[in-house]
Amino acid sequence: MPTDDSTFSPINDLEKIIFDEATIQTRLKELGAEINAAYTGRELAVIAIINGAVIFVADMIRELNLALQLDCIRVSSYRNSTAPVQEPEIIDRIRLDIEGMDVLLIDDILDTGNTLSNVSKVLRSMKPASLKTCVLLDKKACRSVEFEADFVGFEIPDEFVVGYGLDFAERYRQLPCIGVLKAEHQSS
Repeated sequence: MPTDDSTFSPINDLEKIIFDEATIQTRLKELGAEINAAYTGRELAVIAIINGAVIFVADMIRELNLALQLDCIRVSSYRNSTAPVQEPEIIDRIRLDIEGMDVLLIDDILDTGNTLSNVSKVLRSMKPASLKTCVLLDKKACRSVEFEADFVGFEIPDEFVVGYGLDFAERYRQLPCIGVLKAEHQSS
């Protein structure tokens, strides 16, 4: 992948675009309305799984008309592969005291379910009043544990996608769309 060519655009590494920027923004407004309705009159602790959810969370919380607090948990799920690892590793925990709070855990993608399942267990041990999950993408065909998100942006087929925060080897997060990476770019 070129890094010194000023004409390089990472979007050229995509085989196809699944969701363009406008489609994503429209769905975020709809998700925001769903979440606002679910938490009307309550304060919310939003916990983002980063790095992947950073762009999604930044845009999502601007759609919420709620009192909220934000914290992040860092989890390593893919490393430099297109397949998730069996046991995601929690690298950095939250600092927010969520005991007795309504918590919304946000991630970029739900595929095997391992990451959200494991992080949910950790957060439940902190005794929140409630815990719900929100994902931008749900790849049901990849589920290896029983887990469903409460709020879902889009369901997608079993394809490796990048953009809008999703990466391959920490690349492509900056794309404003979500697309399938060309096979020749799926190696580090």
